[in-house]
Amino acid sequence: MRSDLVVIGLGYVGLPLAVEATRSGMTVVGLDKNPEIVARLNDGVSHVDDIDDATVSGVRAQGFTATTDERAVAETDTVVICVPTPLSEHGGPDLTMVESAVTAVSRHLRPGTLVVLESTTYPGTTDELVRPLLEKSGLTAGRDFHLAFSPERVDPGNQVYGIRNTPKVVGGHTPACATAAAAFYGKIVDTVVQAGGTREAEMAKLIENTYRHVNIALVNEMAIFCNELGIDLWDAISCAATKPFGYQAFRPGPGVGGHCIPIDPNYLAHKVRTLGYPFRMVELAQEINTRMPRYVVERAQHLLDRAGKTLTGARVLLLGVTYKADIADQRETSARDVVKRLRARGADVTYHDPYVPEWSVDGTAVPSAADLPAALADADLAILLQRHRVFDLDDIQRRAPLLLDTRGATRPQPHVERL
Repeated sequence: MRSDLVVIGLGYVGLPLAVEATRSGMTVVGLDKNPEIVARLNDGVSHVDDIDDATVSGVRAQGFTATTDERAVAETDTVVICVPTPLSEHGGPDLTMVESAVTAVSRHLRPGTLVVLESTTYPGTTDELVRPLLEKSGLTAGRDFHLAFSPERVDPGNQVYGIRNTPKVVGGHTPACATAAAAFYGKIVDTVVQAGGTREAEMAKLIENTYRHVNIALVNEMAIFCNELGIDLWDAISCAATKPFGYQAFRPGPGVGGHCIPIDPNYLAHKVRTLGYPFRMVELAQEINTRMPRYVVERAQHLLDRAGKTLTGARVLLLGVTYKADIADQRETSARDVVKRLRARGADVTYHDPYVPEWSVDGTAVPSAADLPAALADADLAILLQRHRVFDLDDIQRRAPLLLDTRGATRPQPHVERL
């Protein structure tokens, strides 16, 4: 089937893009290697938090279709690659899925096609990895086809900013490539920002997430020493946030999660190490943020100790186990490390999360407590890991015998401590 756009990878980045492009009047094909996802989408069923079933059914009626057949690439004007870019076992970039997707595109690439990589990666990937693979087709980037990079800026659960009203950065392999990419995205988003090239566009994404990573690490380290100094860091941050210029508030938590913050800065650190030296700021931030689940468990142990109990054998209830509030996404959630450490110290761990009906860590199920009041009454300690809006925090504080609040959502009381 002839199409205006093929989106490769129908996850939290690719599916919203496919939806917005279809709504903009384009004929869109979604390409994914997972036949179950493809079948569900063609039946009008979504698997992404921000896209409901009604939306999928609506774009299906407008012509959107999903497929596992890579030959769809041969019949389109534009290909956008939105596949995951996780870390390898050794902490470096794992571009296996990017390479697979690009190789598939190369097999069916035709003259005049625009190919855009949206998957987050280190600067130089588009030119050093993607371009040579595509040129195995016999076509030359910038002459026979257009090549560009445009970093995804999807924020799961954000009710204000979506694909259309979030400015889109594009960097082309050549000026003509940039113009073609800007013209394409101009049909979908309100504002297109042209970067100097693909490397600058790749770097822009890493700057955004490294900025957050480092500042979260800063307040996480402050949380540790402010507790020892007897300072209410949450109150101090709220006071600092009243300054109308020169400051942006970041708040501590049990760690960092999602695809972006725990992953993306490491891609930049990897690239810097090729120059022969480390990216010390990122590596230190990684060390601090990775330490936070351990600190949460240490604080839990201290709270129980003061109540005359031990962590060994204690019934610990975790409240909210997703990486972000009000969504079901568990990618890189710090709750997993908290569970591992609690189990290692002999705690009996359960959880309550209305967005996560079933959950396992290291292949072992974590029991779900459906009845929250009963679970709080049965627990020795509750730990608030995620501040879902559906949680009645006043009721949780009343019912929990001991509560460790890692999100600063409660009021300090004799039986309640904030991280």
